[in-house]
Amino acid sequence: MKATVTVHLKNGVLDPQGKAIAHALQGLGYSEAHDARVGKIIELELDETDQVRAQMRVKEMCERLLANTVIESYRIELVS
Repeated sequence: MKATVTVHLKNGVLDPQGKAIAHALQGLGYSEAHDARVGKIIELELDETDQVRAQMRVKEMCERLLANTVIESYRIELVS
C-alpha cells in the first residue's frame, strides 16, 4: 500500500520561505502571485494491506516524526 502525506504550515504561522518565493515571482513579473505557502509531500510504501491499520500507523508516524503538529497540519491519502 502507498501512503502520501501532505504537510502544511497552519494558518497564521509565518512562512518566510513562502514570502521569499512570492517576492521572487513578483520580481520576475508574475504580479498575480501575491502569496505563497511552502509545504512538503512524503510518499511511503507500506507493508500493510488493512486500510484502517495503515491509516492508524501513518497517523502515528505523522504525530511522532513527519509533522510538527504545533505549527503544521497534515493530510494522509492511502492507495492500495
